[in-house]
Amino acid sequence: MNQTGLTPFIKWAGGKRQLLTQIKERMPEHYRRYYEPFVGGGAVIFELQPADALINDINKALINVYQQICHRPKEFIQKVKELDEGLAEYGVEEPGQSKSKQKVAKEKEGAKQYYYAVRKQYNDRLVKEQFDADLAARFVFLNKHCFNGLYRVNGQGLFNVPYNNSVSPSIDETSIQDISAYLQKVTILEGDFEAACREAGEGDFVFIDSPYAPLNPSSFESYTKEGFDLESHKRLARLFDELTKRGCYCMLTNHNTELIHELYGGKQYQVDVVGVKRLINSDATKRIGEEVIIYNYK
Repeated sequence: MNQTGLTPFIKWAGGKRQLLTQIKERMPEHYRRYYEPFVGGGAVIFELQPADALINDINKALINVYQQICHRPKEFIQKVKELDEGLAEYGVEEPGQSKSKQKVAKEKEGAKQYYYAVRKQYNDRLVKEQFDADLAARFVFLNKHCFNGLYRVNGQGLFNVPYNNSVSPSIDETSIQDISAYLQKVTILEGDFEAACREAGEGDFVFIDSPYAPLNPSSFESYTKEGFDLESHKRLARLFDELTKRGCYCMLTNHNTELIHELYGGKQYQVDVVGVKRLINSDATKRIGEEVIIYNYK
C-alpha cells in the first residue's frame, strides 16, 4: 500500500474521509485483492491505494468520470478548465479595484445562469447517454458548484441540485494526474454490487460503503427512488454472509440503526459504533450522528 494518500476529486454523500482512521485501525493486516462495490467518492481506496483492486458503482455517470480520468486525463482536465474559465468571468475582481453592489449582483446572477446552463447541457447529454470526457467534466464541475456537493436526481433521472455561488476551481490538475496514474492499476466496473463481488474469494478484502439505511424506517419510500430499498439492504446482508463463507475479509459501514443491527447482529460479526458529523444535512442540528463499522474478523 502507498502511504501517500490521494485526494477524492468529488464530494459524495456518505463519503468516508472522516472515518479513515477508524477504518484503517480495523482493517485486516494482510489481504489479497481489494474490492469496493460502492466506490462513491473513493476516499478509502485513494487513501489505501492497494496494488490489486476492483471498484464498482451503479451510477453510470460517476463511473464514467473514473473511466475518463483513468484513460483520458488530459482531455478531461482541459474540458474542466474550460468550464471553470467560463464561470470565472463572473467572479474575478481586478487588483486594486472595488465593485459596486450593482455590479456584484449582476455578476452573481451571471454565474448562476452559467451554472444552470451547464446543468442543462449535462442533463441533455445524460439523457442521450453520451458517457464521454465532456459529460465527466460537467459532472465534476456541477459537483464542485452545487449546494453541499450533493448528487441528486429527480424522478426523470435529471440532476437538479441548485448553485452554491462558488466560482472556485473545480479540480487540482496535479491531483487528477496522480489519480489517473493510480487508476491504471484498478479494475473499474459499473453495475450491481453482487456482480462486482462475484470473483471475491478467500483472503480478499471487501469494503462495503453502501447507501445509508434511513434513520427513520418510514423513510424507505424516498430511498426506493434512489434504487436502494429495503430488499436491497437485505440482499446486501445475504451477500455479506456469503462472502464470509468464502473466506473474504468484509467490512461494512452504515448508519447506526435498528435495521442494520437486525441484519448483521447476532452473527458473530464485530459491530463498532462511532460518532460522525453529517456534513450534507441542511439542518445543522442533525449534523451529529452515529455510524457502525461492521467486520467479520478479529
